[in-house]
Amino acid sequence: MIRKSLANLVSSKRPAESLEQMRSRPLMMPFINGDCDSCGGCADVCPTRAISLSDGWTIDLGKCIFCMDCADSCPRSSIMKVPAPLYALRREDLIFSVSKPPKESEGIVDQDKIRALGPSMAIRELDTGSCNACEVEVNCMSNPYYDMGRFGLKIVASPRHADVLLVTGPMTNNMQRAALETLEATPSPKAVVAMGTCAISGGIFVEGDVRGKGISDTLDVDLFIPGCPPPPERVILALLKAFGRGQ
Repeated sequence: MIRKSLANLVSSKRPAESLEQMRSRPLMMPFINGDCDSCGGCADVCPTRAISLSDGWTIDLGKCIFCMDCADSCPRSSIMKVPAPLYALRREDLIFSVSKPPKESEGIVDQDKIRALGPSMAIRELDTGSCNACEVEVNCMSNPYYDMGRFGLKIVASPRHADVLLVTGPMTNNMQRAALETLEATPSPKAVVAMGTCAISGGIFVEGDVRGKGISDTLDVDLFIPGCPPPPERVILALLKAFGRGQ
């Protein structure tokens, strides 16, 4: 038994998923299929008011918590599930309508920041008031199944050692000063990533003791990764592609 356990520790058979396997599980989001009579039922049941019909059917993926209550409530079955984009470089690029349907994420962050990072990326995870779901996913990113270290991604204990601040949760009033001090302690050039619905828009906590609607009212955000929470493979893929790793 001891011999077998030791063999497992040094085994060359890596259990980690390939990038192709990671890509094979898209995050599905609700979107209109065109057969809509604008009854407003989907907007009424949405807990974060992500859906609007004021100027045609529109969904703000930065607010969506992917509960699919909108699809379940639609009497005409007009809402279907489609693959969500990996990320957005601008907040407004997470808002979709019939004339602007979701598409594969494009573009990369600032080239100066990419050059400064080199082949690796040191990440400091900053929780600004989350429910802890995103933190669980971040923890999973470094396990043997996802093994983000294969791609040069690593979590560091101090912002002084970080290239990227991966921010989770809405910006609570009590965390704003700490967040700004963390940002200041991170060497430049640095990048800020809003991970998950709460960091992007405030999510279900937007009416609570929070500052603004998401972290972008306090921090300059370079990358928005939607999800509630985004699964580990989505975060890994988004970081690789948005930072020009050719994935």
